[in-house]
Amino acid sequence: MEKQEFYKVVDKLILPLFTGSFIDGEEESSSRDNEVAFGKRNTLLIKPSKVDEYRLILKRGQPFQTFEVNLLRSIIYEIEKISALKLEDESYIAVLQENAIEKSICSSICDSESANSMFGIINELEKWGARTYEGHKVAIGIIINLGADISEQKETIHFTDVMNKDFFALLSDGIDSYVEFDKKGFLLGYVQMNKVKKLSSISPYEYETVARYCNEKRIGIVLTPNGDFLIFKNRNLLFAKRSGNWNIYSHEEVIQLLSYRGNYSLKDIRRSIYYTALDVSFAYCGGCIIYLNKESIESALTHINAHDIVDEKYFEIKKRQELEYAGRLYNLQNLSTVETIFNVPYITFLQEQKCIKAQCLRKIINNRPFHELSRKLRQELVSMDGATVIDSDGTIVAVGAILKIEAGSEGGGRLAAATTLSKYGVAIKVSQDGIIKAFYPDRKNGKVKTLFTVG
Repeated sequence: MEKQEFYKVVDKLILPLFTGSFIDGEEESSSRDNEVAFGKRNTLLIKPSKVDEYRLILKRGQPFQTFEVNLLRSIIYEIEKISALKLEDESYIAVLQENAIEKSICSSICDSESANSMFGIINELEKWGARTYEGHKVAIGIIINLGADISEQKETIHFTDVMNKDFFALLSDGIDSYVEFDKKGFLLGYVQMNKVKKLSSISPYEYETVARYCNEKRIGIVLTPNGDFLIFKNRNLLFAKRSGNWNIYSHEEVIQLLSYRGNYSLKDIRRSIYYTALDVSFAYCGGCIIYLNKESIESALTHINAHDIVDEKYFEIKKRQELEYAGRLYNLQNLSTVETIFNVPYITFLQEQKCIKAQCLRKIINNRPFHELSRKLRQELVSMDGATVIDSDGTIVAVGAILKIEAGSEGGGRLAAATTLSKYGVAIKVSQDGIIKAFYPDRKNGKVKTLFTVG
């Protein structure tokens, strides 16, 4: 494969799969080097074949994992085979390349025989993703049981016989109900998820039950009503196809990064923040979470309006800041006005200033830290316009806070808020298209850097 063509393949197919990754230059290589290898911190070195004398440097915020290296090797092998065909039809090449990505994903989580069935089922689901049933988009859930093989039985039904029929769209909903096939694609039956035991899993809240059900011997594939594809195994969401691109989810590495750049260590807080970002991502509503360092809380409060604060301790700090600032202005009338507003107990302030949102949220939160709230409530709080601000112990400082951002901040409101407050901890921005992006301050130069990108 020519270098120019390989650059195009990486840009079009590989970078979207490894969300947040980018080409960070290239280096010399020899035939002794593998097509894919670990580089220095958070980088992979890739080239189309062993004989190529260069390697591209692929970099991202979170570290690459061994299974991702194996997946990438498979993708490059498949892409190189397509390139060797010397085809001229660009649209046909694009189809083959997309199939190469999906084949490699299937091969990365099951044996070759099961991978063929899985690839065929995904193709059938993609046809449903492009059509409707009685004018409505459909949601379909499939389980592939890797431990079952009924191919030798007399009466069998293959997925190719039923998945293209109209009635098949009504047999599952991709949330509570699934159609199950064996490893070779033969119909086993129907699975209802309400009987699944509560086991540890990492997935969007709505798909927790299927994630729990899909252990090392089961693969779950969901076509959502908006055309997304989700793949579950080992009780985790492993892959998702969103906006036409496949993405990998390396959950534990991302959760670990939330502690790596801060001075906090409580695992429950980190996990709850990541889970909530994942839930907001798949709800497509957008959100912003600010996770503050312990020593930076007072500085962060200068960007938060007192009317949005839902914790009395932080209101008292904010009150002191407002009074000190007003006193420095040498304007007695202004100081008198500020004293009238702020020199009152917190409960009085909420009532006099008609802070109905803060009053309501305090009642709902009921003095509980962020990680002790239900996942559904956390998602709904973070989905509010503005930012949810949490201290290092999980105390909720503010919800739906419209932050005072620094002059010159670029991007939309959530992005500007996230980059402004990332100076004081980790700021996570979830866009409405589902991409999760976290920012943190570089302690050497104070500039904002991307900690990780997911989705």
